[in-house]
Amino acid sequence: METTQTSGEAGADAPTRDRVARTILELGPSTAAALAERLHLTPAAVRRHLDHMLETGAVEARDQRVQGSRGRGRPAKVFALTESGRDQFEQQYDDLAAQALRFLAENGGEEAVAAFARARLVGLEQRIHEIQAADPALSPSEALAQGMRDAGFAASVRAVPVGEQLCQQHCPVAHVAHEFPQLCEAETELISRVLGRHVQRLATIAHGDGVCTTSIPNLHTTPTPTAHATNERQS
Repeated sequence: METTQTSGEAGADAPTRDRVARTILELGPSTAAALAERLHLTPAAVRRHLDHMLETGAVEARDQRVQGSRGRGRPAKVFALTESGRDQFEQQYDDLAAQALRFLAENGGEEAVAAFARARLVGLEQRIHEIQAADPALSPSEALAQGMRDAGFAASVRAVPVGEQLCQQHCPVAHVAHEFPQLCEAETELISRVLGRHVQRLATIAHGDGVCTTSIPNLHTTPTPTAHATNERQS
């Protein structure tokens, strides 16, 4: 007879499921047998955790790819993390980053947080300059967007009547930036510095918008601050 796992049992199993998920993250799609061997657990125990992770959408089952001739029987299933499963790790990193920045703010003050926010973008700025040097045909804004895509920002540039708009469909630090706006401010400073002109943030994921949007006006145009951008500077 199938038994229903209580919430207490599910909570007690959480550390082991985290080990299973982390091992799949490290090894890639894996069979239950391979996971059991790596974690020194019984295959039955691993399958129980995998069943729970399948129900919650953290993993998905796939047919194992077999090179060469395949023997009798059905191929073994491999289990891979879904996007939702990967997001759980990102959330853990967000929590750790927020704790570290709170410690920095308490012990070094707000300026220490701002200095960290600027320092973490040094590598990105260097990457953008490398892209520009490697392909001079790219406009500064296109090189900026490519560099940001390389850093996980899912950025693109589009033309608008007054210039261009930089759109970021994803922000790797959005959850932390909600509490620490210095991260967004340092990013805006970087965009302005790389492009050599004043830019204006119109929306940010950290403030609950669907997309981070930055107005890049033509050189002869001075943008009028929006209410959203004004509130961002005051927050």
